[in-house]
Amino acid sequence: MNEIRALLEKFEIGTQTWFDYEELINLEPKDFEPFYKLAYNLKTQNFGNELKIYTPNKRFPAISITGTGCALHCEHCNKKYLHGMIPILNNNDLEAFLMDLANKDGVGALISGGCLPDGSVPLLGFLDTIKKIKKKTNLIINVHTGLLSEETARKLAEVGVDIVSFDINMDEEIIHEIYHLDKDLDDYKRAIEIMKKYKLNIVPHICIGLHYGKLHKELESIKFIKESGLNPSLIVLIALIPPKNSKTKFISPRPIDIAKVISIIRFIFPRSETSLGCMRPRGAVKVEIEKSAIRAGITRIEIPSKKTLKWIKVEDSDVNFNFLSACCAIPKEFEIFARSKASDLKSYQI
Repeated sequence: MNEIRALLEKFEIGTQTWFDYEELINLEPKDFEPFYKLAYNLKTQNFGNELKIYTPNKRFPAISITGTGCALHCEHCNKKYLHGMIPILNNNDLEAFLMDLANKDGVGALISGGCLPDGSVPLLGFLDTIKKIKKKTNLIINVHTGLLSEETARKLAEVGVDIVSFDINMDEEIIHEIYHLDKDLDDYKRAIEIMKKYKLNIVPHICIGLHYGKLHKELESIKFIKESGLNPSLIVLIALIPPKNSKTKFISPRPIDIAKVISIIRFIFPRSETSLGCMRPRGAVKVEIEKSAIRAGITRIEIPSKKTLKWIKVEDSDVNFNFLSACCAIPKEFEIFARSKASDLKSYQI
């Protein structure tokens, strides 16, 4: 108990080291309780009592420019998530869809897709159309790039995309065993440097438990974000959903492990927003994951359970819910726009 108290004191006065974060990762759930309180208080100190709730619905659809095609066959996905996106495979259809979305009071869109063998999403051929859309509409454009080239980064900057959602991963076992990529950590570092060069708005995403459902090198990914000089205004946390048809056994990440990673980000980036994104386990564990993430200091959550919202109102009667019709990665400057389109989210009123 004295060791836990000494560790907590380091966090309370802000003298913790990377070694201390390792210690925090390894704490038993019962010993983590005071760190929950510390993280939540730090969130309240910097962001007040607001919790932003994001519901993309039809106003912020996800589009796959490759349909269900992907060269990687990742162990955790194997094209599953592409099936949940709207397939749009050519520029004429993309322009028509996005113009129609804007005319029907849409907020924005995620432009994504499967990867080529080099880990990139083949965006380049669609960027002139996206540029045209950015000039004609107010749509917020979020793109998944994968391991992009410098040519793609330069063009993304020229087009004026609003968000680049980029998965940060500093675990070579995941790169090779889960993603099936013939790449290494330097390729990820190089992609970040290219995007920084062209001043793209990078929103780092970290998938918790991607190493078969257990914590592995999430701390290395957080350390990379810190030491790369990104200084992100927002970090999105998602969590592995165990695939049902994989030859390899995956388990669901524990809510406490998700909370540990989120709290570490809160301690390292006290003035950055943190969001619990849409990719996370469903079923009985969903509410426990959401509760743990809120206790650990998130400022945003996408599509929470009504049970979770009722729970937090009991735990913190001062909390204010802010409903936005968008994906949870949008920059703060677009919040008024997304909030103005959220009047139809009556199902969340509690």
